[in-house]
Amino acid sequence: MISQDTNRQQSGVRPGYVAAAGVFAIGMMGTTLPTPLYGLYREQIGFSELLVTVVFAVYAIGVIAALLIAGDFSDVLGRRPILLCALGLAALSALCFLSEGGLPLLFAGRVLSGLSAGLLSGTGTAAVLELAPAGRRARAGFAATAANMGGLGLGPLTAGVLAEYGPWPLWLPFLMHLALLVIAVAVTWLLPETVHRSGERRLLRPQGMVVPAEVRGVFAPSALAAFAGFSLLGLFTAVAPAFLSETLGVHNLAVSGAVVFSVFCASTVGQLLMSRVSARSALPVGCLVLVAGLLLVGVSLLLASLPFLLVGAVAGGIGQGLAFRAGLTVVSAAAPENRRGATISAFFVVAYGGISVPVIGVGALTMALGLRNAGLVFAGCVMVLAAGAGGHLWRRPAVEA
Repeated sequence: MISQDTNRQQSGVRPGYVAAAGVFAIGMMGTTLPTPLYGLYREQIGFSELLVTVVFAVYAIGVIAALLIAGDFSDVLGRRPILLCALGLAALSALCFLSEGGLPLLFAGRVLSGLSAGLLSGTGTAAVLELAPAGRRARAGFAATAANMGGLGLGPLTAGVLAEYGPWPLWLPFLMHLALLVIAVAVTWLLPETVHRSGERRLLRPQGMVVPAEVRGVFAPSALAAFAGFSLLGLFTAVAPAFLSETLGVHNLAVSGAVVFSVFCASTVGQLLMSRVSARSALPVGCLVLVAGLLLVGVSLLLASLPFLLVGAVAGGIGQGLAFRAGLTVVSAAAPENRRGATISAFFVVAYGGISVPVIGVGALTMALGLRNAGLVFAGCVMVLAAGAGGHLWRRPAVEA
């Protein structure tokens, strides 16, 4: 039997939920650190835009594998061991990028980064929430959201600034991250364990992907909205620097990182706005705002306008955050208690599919149509997906439990 007693485990000399959120953010930061550097890797190694998107997208393979295989391992082994494992995988990923061993190690680094993120997503969120005192659970929920999306946003921003203005542009960002990971490991070691077992420990088994029959009606449109939103995130984290440099004429890596940072900050805002409206309303509204953001991104490509791209990034990020958190809320509420973990993992699997498949499609289209036209086709296709999901949810609102 597992108990999760948080209040008794905390003491004045041990770090709590704020420290756990910091660890969570540091771990997630590494997953987007290479974003503004892909252009430099292209110059150094000499591969195509299609391969850039493939290198980026294999990250999703690691995330999905971790979710399907080890999504509930921290419930058995404890939060701290899984957090330490995730941080170790993040460090191995950084070492792969530091080795400059060509495409094989870039692929390995991205897969390791995905495995790390997959472990962190559930375990980090649970640790932050469980370490919060009873009166600060709402703040802890905000801290977990901010750590997740804030860490993803800080990766490209930090890497862009260091690569643009510091020495060793392909080394310094990863050396910095390794230093932060050392600090994160030390803090994690001091965190109170919130999972305590009594009796025999159950076997570790992959939880797989399950969508119970009673959830399917709400799962399909909610997961489709999440897929569309994550496609937007994938577009910005994989090929936005190339759009900026080749289509908009912006070659400053710090600016590239700041544009990607704005998307994740906006997503955090969107997730926080969900607390002010019901999930059944937030889902179609989030899809509508996402469509508006994608429309502005398309306009920015047609007019070669950085301001339109920034406004589109912010609008799309807010829409993605609204729709994603609302979808997760209604799917979780509709799932039966004994299948909730596997159902949520299935939701994340579909969402992370949005990071990989459409982005690789953009890379393939770029070879035939050019980057601008490929971006326009991408924006149009994702707009159709988001509008379809939003229209369905508007006509048949999801029912909250």
